Amino acid sequence: MFTTSYNNIANASNSLKSYDSAIVYYKKAIKTADNSEAKFTCYNNIGDVLITQGKVKSALIYLKMAINADSLKNYSRAINNYAKAKYLDDENYIPLREFNKALEIRKKINDEEGLNSSFETLSTYYLYKDEKLSLEYAQKMLEEAKNNKSPDDQITALKRIISLDPKNYQQNFIKLDSIDNEVQTSRNKHKSQFAIVRYDVEQKNAENQRLEDRNFRQAIGIGSLIIALIIGIFWYKKRKKRLQQEKELEVKNTQLKMSKRVHDVVANGIYQVMAKIENQEDFDRNRALDELEYVYEKSRDLSYEKAGEEKEFSQEISELIAGFNNATVKTFTAGNDPSIWEKVAPAVKEEVYQMIRELMVNMKKHSQATHVAVKFEKTDGTVEIQYKDNGVGISGDLIYKNGLRNTASRIEAIGGTITFDTKIEKGLKVNLSFPAS
Repeated sequence: MFTTSYNNIANASNSLKSYDSAIVYYKKAIKTADNSEAKFTCYNNIGDVLITQGKVKSALIYLKMAINADSLKNYSRAINNYAKAKYLDDENYIPLREFNKALEIRKKINDEEGLNSSFETLSTYYLYKDEKLSLEYAQKMLEEAKNNKSPDDQITALKRIISLDPKNYQQNFIKLDSIDNEVQTSRNKHKSQFAIVRYDVEQKNAENQRLEDRNFRQAIGIGSLIIALIIGIFWYKKRKKRLQQEKELEVKNTQLKMSKRVHDVVANGIYQVMAKIENQEDFDRNRALDELEYVYEKSRDLSYEKAGEEKEFSQEISELIAGFNNATVKTFTAGNDPSIWEKVAPAVKEEVYQMIRELMVNMKKHSQATHVAVKFEKTDGTVEIQYKDNGVGISGDLIYKNGLRNTASRIEAIGGTITFDTKIEKGLKVNLSFPAS
């Protein structure tokens, strides 16, 4: 009983992204478990949470214990997660044998939830290795999610398909929007049902309180004190109800605001790309994919924002540059103070964001750099940005053939200038400058 309760609390905490709390309750579930399979389930759950937190080496310890499970469902889940953790810990490790073994077991025992997990794992593994295979597994995940009526998994699969199948992204986006609306409607319905139950409970509690108050008056006979107490309770409940209504109104307004932002960023962004494709005589696939990737990143940023809270532009820029930091590339940012962007118009900020992103994408694709530095400075009403990396560099005649044509066009559009210094000893240096207002 306690094991199940602790496990349920841990799962709820995991869903709310309270990962440390989830691990605490999974460990409590292990201590109260009366059989090995229950412990193996918790070991697996802890390993899964640690992978989400990026604590791969710790995850391997728990998943290695989870592999001892006798249940085929627990065992297939354990080997799938264990192989995933080993691959994340060592990029040279090839996890396909374990991934496919887990998939075959799940097919054999008809583990629908497990099949969704396997298809998502394989799609993610092939994402940057074989986009065709990645798309095929995402489509299999979508079909399986439809069969077992899992809208959340359908949404996950459709997001992957949209990024990998630009030819059909409009129809897939319509499907995604429809399913997302159904999920939101269902969740709102559940919230309403819960509110009704809570209201009934409060009404019963209020009735019980009135009965207790009457008995108290009869027993003690201090009428004036009881009257004061009733007035106090009434005032407290009225004030609590008013505050609750104000909070609910605030939440609704925030949801409407976020919904509008999602529409402005995602829908408008996609239709902008559609318009460009329709009006271009020569279709540039890479450029279209870059712009779609940008729309995806902006939509992902929205999901990370706290309700009612917007990031400062300096923070968005820092996070953009830091997003390219990995085991082989180190990024550095200097001078990116919020005061630099105070008088810069929103439209100009958008162009600056895209220019820096284009420089970083170009670096990732072509430069082979290990260190990248971006410096910001504001002098006499002019914002100056200096980009520098230690990569292979590019010659002057190749600059506009190397994915930077858009950057030059953008800087001209906001009245700025761009210079490329290709004569440095190693790497590339780019200077951008534009009016601050």
